[in-house]
Amino acid sequence: MVPLPARRALLAAALGPAGRRRLPRHHGNRCLPGAAPLSSGPFAPLPTAPAARPFSGAGEQEEAEGPSRSTAMLRHLLLKLRATGPVTVAEYMREALTNPGQGYYTRRGGIGESGDFITSPEISQVFGELIGIWYISEWIATGKPKAFQLVELGPGRGTLTDDILRVFNQLASLLSKCDVSIHLVEVSPKLSETQALMLTGGKVQSNPEDTSAYMKGISKTGIPIFWYRDVQDVPPGYSFYLAHEFFDALPIHKFQRTEKGWREVLVDIDPEVPDQLRFVLSPSSTPATENFIQPEETRDHVEVCPEAGVIIQRLACRIEKDGGAALVADYGHDGTKTDTFRGFRNHKLHDVLRAPGTADLTADVDFSYLRKMTHGKTATLGPIKQREFLKNMGIDLRLQVLLQNSPDTATHEQLRHSYDMLMNPKKMGDCFNFFALLPHQRLADPDKKHKPESKSPLPPVAGFSELLLK
Repeated sequence: MVPLPARRALLAAALGPAGRRRLPRHHGNRCLPGAAPLSSGPFAPLPTAPAARPFSGAGEQEEAEGPSRSTAMLRHLLLKLRATGPVTVAEYMREALTNPGQGYYTRRGGIGESGDFITSPEISQVFGELIGIWYISEWIATGKPKAFQLVELGPGRGTLTDDILRVFNQLASLLSKCDVSIHLVEVSPKLSETQALMLTGGKVQSNPEDTSAYMKGISKTGIPIFWYRDVQDVPPGYSFYLAHEFFDALPIHKFQRTEKGWREVLVDIDPEVPDQLRFVLSPSSTPATENFIQPEETRDHVEVCPEAGVIIQRLACRIEKDGGAALVADYGHDGTKTDTFRGFRNHKLHDVLRAPGTADLTADVDFSYLRKMTHGKTATLGPIKQREFLKNMGIDLRLQVLLQNSPDTATHEQLRHSYDMLMNPKKMGDCFNFFALLPHQRLADPDKKHKPESKSPLPPVAGFSELLLK
């Protein structure tokens, strides 16, 4: 283990004495321990009603709204449902979040102080700095390849990438012989504009002819940045992938166990209130029921995100072929939770079926499903709690450095407050988890003498054990 003074020196070198102090903001986040998901009431009509009531009704925490607020997205959905009948929860989420005309992310994308939710990078610069250190530590552990791509899925406003780029700039001498590039996978035109402004000052080129990206630019520190709509468009090569609060927003299918077997939860028009939506159960099994429910399943209510499985498969294949690693940070569980589908608007819980397109919709990530969908192509680590990961990465040392270089009391209070938000088990500390995909050889058992000529054993993976860097 590197002695404490050496580790302190490393963090100081990588992060600088104080860095850019962005004032932490205290607003609601999408992880509310103990809060019940909000929906539009029980399933109906069913002969086995108690078994079909996994959702809580819209409770007191819900944002106050008018009795029948209508939106363009709701009108669109009502027309669709009248024409086709009930749709899956996945289809409902896809329309509400990413519909080209009225989808929440394509039209609003409410991240940050003035939006509907706030994320860890928006609370403290330290979060992103430690993520940057994680990638540097993996780059060093795997022999300092001559080039790497940092690929972020769903970059939000670009805050996390901006913090990571600052770390790369602080370690410019270490990375001087490495060709680094940034690749952002973003479907929202509005958010991509926000990211471009933050990362490049708005100096970008649209639809470049020499690349599969729909936009490219140069960061303020001289690193090329490219934007894509799908991870498959990102060029192959040694890559580090980052998915922070990305998988939770992908569409889920919901299933309920009944006396007649598994049934899928669907969204339909409420016959008693024709301009509102309700949940119903499919009268028989659906293709999704047949494909996604495992025979050994013991829960009575299950949420499955097929798109997350497809993306994890693609990342695992890329890492197996080209090398690199993937780091996933999200709230979730290891195959234990049931009904987690919920909505957020103006930092408050919001009925998921009310005013679609105006609120963020989200569900906890099932890390056991992600692990299964790698199909053994990569090794996996985690999930572990955010507070444990950040502590292993040296957040306590970083906080002390910032406090020592911050003379005023107000800044001290803000730093301690943001630290508490990230680390407190009752806030984000136990709510968010970290999960990693790595090449199998990265975790090869050093005791197995399959390569007696090999060099010294690889260091433990930072974050999932204590940070060790020379």
